[in-house]
Amino acid sequence: MPIRILLADDHTIVLQGLSRFLREQEDMEVVGQAKDGLATVALARELSPDIVIMDISMPGLSGVEATRQIHNEKPKIGIIGLSMHAAKRYVQEMYRAGARGYLLKDCDFDELMAAIRAVAAGSTYFAGEFATIVASETERGSAARGG
Repeated sequence: MPIRILLADDHTIVLQGLSRFLREQEDMEVVGQAKDGLATVALARELSPDIVIMDISMPGLSGVEATRQIHNEKPKIGIIGLSMHAAKRYVQEMYRAGARGYLLKDCDFDELMAAIRAVAAGSTYFAGEFATIVASETERGSAARGG
């Protein structure tokens, strides 16, 4: 059964390019596309994809808030942030909202495929230096809970 993917980005060329590439993968299927956060949340509710590839900066509802809403309603959906934002705060916000992966838009398709497959299998995928940020967030959360 293919990995069912919902794409969320406010740039048509990004949606078209990702969709075209993902459709070439035998183990992946694009089930929907959204150009803003509100539409992304609505489609996630309706389609229950395995993975959402989420842009951070979108009109109507940010990718961070859309991630939070989807994660709260359907925590089994794996959300991967795909953004031009490399700042630590964006990674932290996405992680806290429930994202299980984060990559920059300048990554290559092989890395995106690795992230999709890892998150679909129940793991996380935070590229490069983002893994360190997430590790410190996890440690901070454990310390706050007394563990």
